[in-house]
Amino acid sequence: DLVLELALSPQPATMVYTRFIEIGRVVLVLEGEFKNKIAVVIDVIDSNRALIDGPGLGVPRHAANFKNLAVTDLTVKIAAGARAGPVEKAIKKADVATKWDATPWAKKIVAKSKRASLNDFERFQVKVNKQKRARIVRTEFRKLKKSA
Repeated sequence: DLVLELALSPQPATMVYTRFIEIGRVVLVLEGEFKNKIAVVIDVIDSNRALIDGPGLGVPRHAANFKNLAVTDLTVKIAAGARAGPVEKAIKKADVATKWDATPWAKKIVAKSKRASLNDFERFQVKVNKQKRARIVRTEFRKLKKSA
């Protein structure tokens, strides 16, 4: 009876996704000339593409495929098909660049690019510092293990 009751009881629908492509949504460009830059969705062209613009963010207005965009949690309040001026004002008002830079996602992208641009000696320094840190952690762990 309990199983039947649970099966028949109306359950609230839970949304799987929380981020959707919508006008004003801030997106990250994943491929192409503007890789790892953010822009705002201005209009949805069809089921595969959106018109994006990033005045002040280094992304000119163009159509982008959804496959080359990653949807962020950030949104901007703009009208559909808004021109560059109002979009730029809305981006500044919402402080999008600062909010984006504060996200772990943006920090990871910066760290990845920094690491990729290291020269041979800097990579060596990273390795040595990693070894030093591991040595300190290991000795402290052994002290705690011995005392316990």
